[in-house]
Amino acid sequence: MLETVRDRARPYFEDAPPAHDWHHVQRVTALAETLVAEHSEPVDERVVQLAVALHDVGREREDRGEIDDHATWGAREAGQILEDLSAGEQTIERVQHCIRSHRYSNDVDPETLEAEIVSDADNLDALGAVGIARVFAHGSVIGSPIHDPAVPVVDDDTAAGRSQYNHFYKKILDLPDRMYTGAGQELAADRAEFVRDYLERFDAEAAGDA
Repeated sequence: MLETVRDRARPYFEDAPPAHDWHHVQRVTALAETLVAEHSEPVDERVVQLAVALHDVGREREDRGEIDDHATWGAREAGQILEDLSAGEQTIERVQHCIRSHRYSNDVDPETLEAEIVSDADNLDALGAVGIARVFAHGSVIGSPIHDPAVPVVDDDTAAGRSQYNHFYKKILDLPDRMYTGAGQELAADRAEFVRDYLERFDAEAAGDA
């Protein structure tokens, strides 16, 4: 069923921008596999991988302004896809919970180990070298400036940041505190350190000191 679900999910990403395209799903899949392998408790890997394949099917619709919450919409769409493929009711419910709780700005906390792994894997892809690339890719799509010295982070009252640079401090560097699994916390700490090193270099270059 998993490959069939992936085949059903992939068309939703045909016009997706780089930060949330099918390659993002593939990276989150690999990260989820790593987190499952590092966990000592039993994990329903099937639920994890089904949820990863479907977690962002609504993202492009949200970016186009057609829906308000891609996680809520995506959970409903995922339920329909899985029902069409004769998945069991419990599987559908567990996958839907993973999808609803993966979104950064949602107030839905993961209540299962599978949901924690999906959330951690998704957030890890927003950190490190890949995360840096995704910030600038997404920023270019929405027309956000790379850096605006006139709007320092301390004076930026927006949730996401008025520039791509500010976004790192408004969201990305908070991600390690949102990790649920031990392995996720370790990977997040390492990736966050890379981001901080990058921003230190960015500051020096922006000031003409490097």
